[in-house]
Amino acid sequence: MDLPRRPRRLRSDGVRPLVRETKLHASDLIAPVFVDATADERVPIESMPGHERVPVDEAVERVREVRETGVEAVIVFGIPESKDAEGSRAWATDGVVQRAVRAVTDETDAYVVTDVCLCEYTEHGHCGIVEDGAREDPHMTVDNDRTLELLAETAVSHAEAGAEMVAPSSMTDGMVGAIRAALDERGFESTPIMSYAAKYESAFYGPFRDAADGAPAFGDRRHYQMDPANGREAMREVALDVAEGADVLMVKPALPYLDVVANVRDSFDHPVAAYNVSGEYAMLHAAAEKGWLDLQAVASESLLSIKRAGADLILTYFAENVAERL
Repeated sequence: MDLPRRPRRLRSDGVRPLVRETKLHASDLIAPVFVDATADERVPIESMPGHERVPVDEAVERVREVRETGVEAVIVFGIPESKDAEGSRAWATDGVVQRAVRAVTDETDAYVVTDVCLCEYTEHGHCGIVEDGAREDPHMTVDNDRTLELLAETAVSHAEAGAEMVAPSSMTDGMVGAIRAALDERGFESTPIMSYAAKYESAFYGPFRDAADGAPAFGDRRHYQMDPANGREAMREVALDVAEGADVLMVKPALPYLDVVANVRDSFDHPVAAYNVSGEYAMLHAAAEKGWLDLQAVASESLLSIKRAGADLILTYFAENVAERL
């Protein structure tokens, strides 16, 4: 007699953990940290409950708070004291990220990643030098090749300050190759690059732009960030970054692009990262505040889904909250 299959046999409490296919660990998570050169005290980020901008002299304490939860890595974002057309504070020796990274690497054991982009530092909020006339013409955009040198200089300045990994996020063509060449030339051959290899022009970034003061003053970023409708294009973008020397491949955002995360995992033998972005974090908080969802449960389930799709590393604003319960 054919016996019926009974998958429920493996769902009892004793065996369930033993056959769990996907496991989440605190060491899988990277916590974003916002350091603000204009602040004298911590400033809550209203659209991202539980997160703050911290002054430079509190960066070490903020990272220690992260480490106490079991999270081992942070990614540092900076809000500079001034901005200009080129974003020159991005690569300044005494810039906000450079000062914070020196202190954090000297006084903590956290693994420090830095975001390499110009949008927080330019007065127009775009991710590089804008073409002449871009304010008046929506068809004009960032000057790709003029921006590469500035991104490379920024990455080198972060490495000189002690950053252990740099993460270029501007979606500038050739950014990985330019940064790799500059790092190698300056003696940082061992500094890895985590490229935002498939970064979409997403509606889920809103709270981050409040947090990092990086919203465009005019136009949008559709000419250099990817169309949310495109999946095959992501594979081409990722392949280019691999060819240029990327060490880790990131997909951003995470939850709306789990198919892309899975495809990158299947197609490339590199560590894969996914950025569980500010909008994903904020919408779960908003639903929980209304009593519609259990915040801890949906946060954990969200991160598990990202890991199950194939991400080895997850950048997430839930890092501390989830890590404390793992």
